[in-house]
Amino acid sequence: MKLLYAGKTKNVYELEDGNYLLKFKDDVTGEDGVFDPGANTVGLSIEGAGKAGLKLTQFFFEKLKEQNIPTHFVDADIEKQEMKVVPATVFGQGLEVICRFRAVGSFLRRYGKYAEEGQRLDAFVEVTLKDDERQDPPIGRDALHMLGILTKEEYSILKNLTKDISHVVKDELGKKEMELYDIKLEFGRNADNQIILIDEISGGNMRVYKDGEYVQPLDLERLLLG
Repeated sequence: MKLLYAGKTKNVYELEDGNYLLKFKDDVTGEDGVFDPGANTVGLSIEGAGKAGLKLTQFFFEKLKEQNIPTHFVDADIEKQEMKVVPATVFGQGLEVICRFRAVGSFLRRYGKYAEEGQRLDAFVEVTLKDDERQDPPIGRDALHMLGILTKEEYSILKNLTKDISHVVKDELGKKEMELYDIKLEFGRNADNQIILIDEISGGNMRVYKDGEYVQPLDLERLLLG
């Protein structure tokens, strides 16, 4: 296998059959030893986080397949912490798309003059550039179009897919009396130029609460799949 990219929470390899292999790590994003799905640095390592993240990712990607929502998922080997995916080209140098159901995290830090912590939001979608140096700045539809990152039509597809995916995740969590506060997704174009969900869906890229208490990533896998 050829290493293509060493990321914060997983490594990406190229396989001989043309697909890619994602190797999940036990590292999670955050700062000063505190987990934060919105952070752009590795904050800590949690033993078992890679396996738990892959279990959740497989579970949610299979749910999305049932809903005919396109993803890069092919199959997974939980014990090896590996997931096979189809290749995809990211938008620009990478985008992150956040769907927010509650005012927390960076949304609250930016808009705290107007928003109250935990305030309900109506599946608010925002896009940020993957740019560690500039703290992943938010960017709007028109700027994305003007900078040649994606078209206005692609933005609409991205936004609608984000809402559809986020509601699938929210509904599954709701079955176990958990609430999705926000989730961070990534998308790309496959070989047919179709916009598909890439990366992962796990406790490492969402905030989930149960009975008003934050659910840790490892606990999320246990509570949902246990």
